[in-house]
Amino acid sequence: MAGEKNIREKGLNHRVKNPPVLDTMTGENSMKLPYSAVIMDLDRTLLRTDKSVSEYTRGVLREWRQAGAYLFAATARPERAIGEYRELIGFDAVTTLNGARTITPGGIYEKAIMPEHAAALLTELEKIGGVIVSVEAENGIYANAEIPLWHPEVIKNLRRLPEQQKIYKILASHPGIPLEAIRIDLPNGIYSTVADKKLRQYMSSAATKWAGTMQMLQDAGLCAGQAVCFGDDNDDLEPIIRCGYGVAVGNALDHVKEAADEVTQSNDEDGVARCLERLISRANRGTNRLQGIPFE
Repeated sequence: MAGEKNIREKGLNHRVKNPPVLDTMTGENSMKLPYSAVIMDLDRTLLRTDKSVSEYTRGVLREWRQAGAYLFAATARPERAIGEYRELIGFDAVTTLNGARTITPGGIYEKAIMPEHAAALLTELEKIGGVIVSVEAENGIYANAEIPLWHPEVIKNLRRLPEQQKIYKILASHPGIPLEAIRIDLPNGIYSTVADKKLRQYMSSAATKWAGTMQMLQDAGLCAGQAVCFGDDNDDLEPIIRCGYGVAVGNALDHVKEAADEVTQSNDEDGVARCLERLISRANRGTNRLQGIPFE
């Protein structure tokens, strides 16, 4: 069941306890926004398991946008894999590749892995027999083996890529050993996380979803306390903790749910939209608001 978890009791007092409620319209259809920006992870958060976004969720996001809220995406996906959702939702800005590239109306901000660090990582990973390595680079995705879901360009010597183009993210998996066993010495300025319990990913220490989130907010003239953030995985943890209101979907990792202000329904139950509806309802008690959005 969905519930709420307030982490302020744990001493994380950087949150804005009472953010300003914004009057965004006048007259009969006035609606007050409790937050000025909505930040959403995509996979396993906004998107259902079948990668769809329900009409109900689209309707709620549309209401927030029409009331003046910014809609931001913060995703591990590259830009080529989010075009459909940028068009469907109309995001004002996006952070991709876990923060390695952030695209706002004000510009494109990149946090690539230093070439020598990328080459060193790829050299070490190649020493692990049977490891499947893919590289998100400036001109697309490359791998040392076929990956049907992603359709990378398969090349024999991945180590040469950093000499030729920018490297944003390196991913590794192995069909025969657990991710915990894929361990290599990391150069300074590189960090590693596990995504979806399936992939180990390596990025520049400057490339995080939190850094990308801050860039999107800064370009919009907002601060973290003015944003509500939704996520499910390790890379969503810092934005959930640091934004004004952090929400974990019901299918999130346990420690992400533990850190969140609220645990909403799962991604397959439109958890993002249902939480946004609750937030609006709390901010607009006694007012005439949001009617006629169908549940799907």
